[in-house]
Amino acid sequence: MIDLFYWPTPNGHKITLFLEEAGLDYTIHPVDISAGDQFRPEFLAISPNNRMPAIIDRNPKDGGEAISVFESGAILLYLAEKTGRFLPVDIRGRTAVTEWMFWQVGGLGPMAGQNHHFGQYAPEQIPYAITRYVNETNRLYGVMERRLAQVPFLGGAVPRRCRSSAVPITALRTWPAIPGLCRGSASSRTLRTFRA
Repeated sequence: MIDLFYWPTPNGHKITLFLEEAGLDYTIHPVDISAGDQFRPEFLAISPNNRMPAIIDRNPKDGGEAISVFESGAILLYLAEKTGRFLPVDIRGRTAVTEWMFWQVGGLGPMAGQNHHFGQYAPEQIPYAITRYVNETNRLYGVMERRLAQVPFLGGAVPRRCRSSAVPITALRTWPAIPGLCRGSASSRTLRTFRA
């Protein structure tokens, strides 16, 4: 059983998508970020960066004591290794999936987040910040567009022998961030790719 500390944000959705696709049993524990639940000591014991999602796996693969994991990328890697799903075992496939996952973790995710913050939520409009993050998000969409013109998933082609279980975790990692983007230039092809 997985305890999922969650709020309905793109990062939270990444984990529920994985759990549902993998068929894992889980219990949601709401972390209301608008009420400051992420600063409670009991949550900080699991997620010292005071960000959700976080999980506690009460039944880890090694049969030992419960394992807690924070940060959505780390959770996805942990769950992929636990289940043997969504992460290729061959070195080339695994490398492609992990490099594109880290591209999302270090690039698209944070830049799109700043894009949204300065464009929609900041108490004052700062033209420099808006322009910077819109431009960088658009650049990253271009990177994604070029990659998806070459292969069916950011993480590459899924080998025929493992199509039922190896949709790369890059799709689960990236897709939740795309539909909510109001500023940027993702093409209809990119959005169709993520909806498929």
